[in-house]
Amino acid sequence: MFAHINNKMKKYSILVLLSLFTLIASAQQQRVILISIDGFRPDFYLDKKWPAPNLQRLAKMGVNSPGVQSVFPSITYPSHTSIITGANPIHHGIYFNNVVGGKAKENIWYDNLIKTPTIWSALHQNGLTSAAVMWPVSVGAKIDYNFPTLRSEGDKTIDQVEVTRPHITPIDLFDEYEKNFGKINPKDFKAVNGNKHAQDKAVKKMSMYIFKKHKPSLTAIHFLSMDHAQHDHGREGREVEESLAIIDGLIGQIIDEVKSLGMEKNTTIIITGDHGFVNTNGLFSPNVLLKENGLFSNTKKYKAKFDSAGGSTFLYVKDNNPDVLKQVLALLNKLPEEEKKLFRILDRDELDKAGANPDAMLALTLKPGLKSTDKFNDIKLISSKKMGGNHGYFPDFHEIQTGFIAVGPNIQTQKVVENLGIIDIAPLIAKILNVEFKAPDGKLVPGILKKN
Repeated sequence: MFAHINNKMKKYSILVLLSLFTLIASAQQQRVILISIDGFRPDFYLDKKWPAPNLQRLAKMGVNSPGVQSVFPSITYPSHTSIITGANPIHHGIYFNNVVGGKAKENIWYDNLIKTPTIWSALHQNGLTSAAVMWPVSVGAKIDYNFPTLRSEGDKTIDQVEVTRPHITPIDLFDEYEKNFGKINPKDFKAVNGNKHAQDKAVKKMSMYIFKKHKPSLTAIHFLSMDHAQHDHGREGREVEESLAIIDGLIGQIIDEVKSLGMEKNTTIIITGDHGFVNTNGLFSPNVLLKENGLFSNTKKYKAKFDSAGGSTFLYVKDNNPDVLKQVLALLNKLPEEEKKLFRILDRDELDKAGANPDAMLALTLKPGLKSTDKFNDIKLISSKKMGGNHGYFPDFHEIQTGFIAVGPNIQTQKVVENLGIIDIAPLIAKILNVEFKAPDGKLVPGILKKN
């Protein structure tokens, strides 16, 4: 009898030890919180005039960059896809925010449109979990805990939560969340007038609930209000400061919550963005030029058309007709000198080097201060507009660069790293989490991680 009890005690002891080892291993497993601030600029943490004490403190503590290269065009969906693939748009296939030639505001939502492996899929293949809240182009992704960016096309009154709910993973994540915090206000996940900061607060609350409850290896968070503020008001102003202060406070809360869980010793926090911002007060509408010269009737009937991307515009030619391309180039070159100074022509070789959309025959990147439009009726080639902000320009000047801050147990301290691109972030995450990941274009930039 005693031998039988002894055996049961041994089995029980083994089970206890196995459970203890599992808990220890889980506690030691590295984790990354990836925070993307839409429209994030390095001056927010480099210049003390901005109300961002947490960002400024973290930048001094860990690694920061004076400016991070975006992709071309420097807009949200291609950039965020480059962050999680380490690929330029020419390889990952997300060339713009919207479908070229699609309906107005027909945005690209679905992960299956991405042509290269993502960091989500790499983690999944290695048995690690991931989470994402409001990350662009993530509907249907291999993300264990996912609240993706998705809207009902063209309907500004729709219930954001109900549109997204069928695509949330796991399907009961919202039900689980509401049991803990009460019913969610649909407006909290939608940027509307007078409620813009509620969205960022809801994103942070959902993200940290998942982090605390499920402890994924990677938690990706996308804050959006900074982009809205700068589009409406430009690079400066009370609204931009207000948005920054709110986001900075939310990041401070994230840091405190990680510490309260005792997980600061195995959690790396990476804060970055997709693009910078440029003040704009003019419109450039090149389809006007094409229409005046018989090359364009409308977006469905044309020999050539331009498709705008904020600070740039891309030319599409029916059947890639080289004679039509020559006509367009001749029209651009015949413009008065003061108008030709407002843009730079990027030919196909330059677009290939930049890793941009392979379907366009050329692109124009505009002089800072101008925004491109697709309009062709009742508008001049060049016209004025209300002051605001924009992005989408070729990413070769400081204002359009985004920021980067990293702190954590494997991150160097008090270090500035230059020559960093958003395509280099996925390789960094993969290295921290010890997963195999071959980025098509990005690389592991030296000087960020500790040598050991």
